[in-house]
Amino acid sequence: MIDLYTWTTPNGRKISIFLEEAGLPYKVIPVNLTKEEQLKPEFLKINPNNKIPAIVDHDVEGGPLSIFESGAILIHLAEKTGKFLPKDVRNRSQVMQWLMYQMSHVGPIIGQAGHFVNQAPEKVPYAIQRFINESFRIVGVLNVGLDGKDFLAGDYSIADMATYPWVQAAWGPFQGMMPEKVAELGNVQRWLDAMAARPAVARGMAVPQV
Repeated sequence: MIDLYTWTTPNGRKISIFLEEAGLPYKVIPVNLTKEEQLKPEFLKINPNNKIPAIVDHDVEGGPLSIFESGAILIHLAEKTGKFLPKDVRNRSQVMQWLMYQMSHVGPIIGQAGHFVNQAPEKVPYAIQRFINESFRIVGVLNVGLDGKDFLAGDYSIADMATYPWVQAAWGPFQGMMPEKVAELGNVQRWLDAMAARPAVARGMAVPQV
């Protein structure tokens, strides 16, 4: 059994998508960020960085294993199940490169764009434009990477699960801001449609139900 500590954010939904795709039994433990539940001592024992997602895997030799950081969780679950992360070095390398691209670029930059547009106490035009422009550039790289491929690493993998919630969340705002640029990202649109059509992805994107 996996305990999944999560909330209604792209990072949390990476993990619920994997769990649904793999068919692993799991228990959802919502961590309400609006009530700062991530700062409670019991959660900080699992993730001292007070961020979701985190898991506790109860089916590990030696006793329960707690893991934080979404990329580390996805790799653990993929290796645990033997799914969505190839074993051969070339294909595994492709998945890991796109996974790290999500961790270091897609999530952080789109997240900063969202913060300065929607949450910052004052509007900072330079910051807004900088992160919006960089977000479009980063998604443009995904568009190039998807050329001639159904998924980022060729076959469906944890790289797609990690990337989809962030791009999906940004796609509507992108279309409103710069529709002409979005129209040039046909590979990303095709990939978004393919991801959305997967029943397990739809179920994972609905976790947690609040």
